[in-house]
Amino acid sequence: MGLWKFSSNSSTSETDDYDPSRLLNIERQGSFDERSLKELSFRLNKAALDDYDVNYSPRSWGHSSPFSSPRSSFEYHPMVADAWEALRESVVSFDGEPVGTIAAVDHASEEVLNYDQVFVRDFVPSALAFLMNGEAEIVKNFLLKTLHLQGWEKKVDRFKLGRGAMPASFKVMHDPSSKRDTLMADFGESAIGRVAPVDSGFWWIILLRAYTKSTGDNSLAESPECQQCMRLILTLCLSDGFDTFPTLLCADGCSMIDRRMGIHGYPIEIQALFFMAMRCALGMLKHDTQGKEIIERMVKRLHALSYHMRSYFWLDFQHLNDIYRYKTEEYSHTAVNKFNVIPESIPNWVFDFMPTSGGYFVGNVSPARMDFRWFCLGNCVAILSSLATEEQATAIMDLIEARWDELVGEMPLKVAYPAIEGHEWRITTGCDSKNTAWSYHNGGSWPVLLWLLTAACIKTGRPQIAMKAIELAETRLSMDSWPEYYDGKLGSHIGKQARKYQTWSIAGYLVAKMMLDDPSHLGMVSLEEYKELNPVLKRSYTCLS
Repeated sequence: MGLWKFSSNSSTSETDDYDPSRLLNIERQGSFDERSLKELSFRLNKAALDDYDVNYSPRSWGHSSPFSSPRSSFEYHPMVADAWEALRESVVSFDGEPVGTIAAVDHASEEVLNYDQVFVRDFVPSALAFLMNGEAEIVKNFLLKTLHLQGWEKKVDRFKLGRGAMPASFKVMHDPSSKRDTLMADFGESAIGRVAPVDSGFWWIILLRAYTKSTGDNSLAESPECQQCMRLILTLCLSDGFDTFPTLLCADGCSMIDRRMGIHGYPIEIQALFFMAMRCALGMLKHDTQGKEIIERMVKRLHALSYHMRSYFWLDFQHLNDIYRYKTEEYSHTAVNKFNVIPESIPNWVFDFMPTSGGYFVGNVSPARMDFRWFCLGNCVAILSSLATEEQATAIMDLIEARWDELVGEMPLKVAYPAIEGHEWRITTGCDSKNTAWSYHNGGSWPVLLWLLTAACIKTGRPQIAMKAIELAETRLSMDSWPEYYDGKLGSHIGKQARKYQTWSIAGYLVAKMMLDDPSHLGMVSLEEYKELNPVLKRSYTCLS
């Protein structure tokens, strides 16, 4: 049973009487108070000891951490020291100050490509590891440097990007003659396919909140520069257009899956990150003249987005059966099949994949199209941001347990499931040789996702799932030199083009270990659910205790 106290769905009157000011006041108090974090840590450590016969043993994470528990819930693993050494080797400095970690330090690879750059999304697990270890300087420097880059003029050919766009990555260029460092940013103009990273701005806001929660330093978030940065990012996403949905319309390849993989439209990863970034920003934006308008727009969008995602993206056994029986070509405000999804478009694998107890947010929903694939990052972020209701979060965990071989296999974790093959692969990917079936983004297994799974497990009171996944990773990850991803249905082979010593594979493992050791770290990346955002749900949901 999860840690949450289950409550019934909101009534119609509760939704109609929705008061934005109540949400704003609650948000600014933070998602976890000191007492609840201590209780969470105690209860999960106790649960872990009840489920596993493990010994306490004091140890250090490379540097002493003011946030560490006085004793460890898990045995020290030799991989931890190896991981810290590899993570520190990836640190890059600007004028003598650490500003981030490069994507990979693979000395055996002849082609560097862009793996020597600091990617915004890649740095997040590195930043969390450093924060958990009491090393906040590198995170603060990174936030300030990327904030500075946002102000640059951003052009792809002759087209100018919006002011709020954040870079996908940056590279530190050192001039030996002048002994000066300069930055070179990439806003998508150098990326494969020339796609701007929609997720970078969201990760920046989420990381700013994590820094603030970890250090207790509100001055950075309250600075005029950070306030403006958040407003610009969110204004870009909240701009008026022709949208009839509260979800964010995106191009293919705009997130972690940065190649053509059929995620164009309204991908779950972007919607979940958008939701979480807005909720994080609500707790940090000032209620001044400049911030008031954007705050009011965010609250309205959050309310609409939560209803839309929980109602139309959610899939469980009952909802799958409803779609299977849908009528089509309905024309009225009372239509049940609002997106005109054709039942014959449901792929056969979904019926075998969906357990009677469990569920998940599908990959994409748009007119006459529903992408039934499972995407790990979007579903985990949905749990952490409380975009998923308590019952939905529990159902997602049930699905992972029920479909362990498919989603975890021999190396956690599938970035997407299942792989697309044959004619569908040719049409969807454009015959992308890197995204062949069960490789890379097309059903590959990515160790970095361990930290997201672990955080979601802790929040739902299921740490044993994370422990099992981490134990699997520890059998090979270090021995295989920390690959970027694994191939195969079970993730049993090192990826055919995977870089070794991939920084976020290293950092993801460390964050997962430290979070299990001290679950109070969860407060950095987790937000509690508030009844104000609960829609009136008329569909059947998997409700478990």
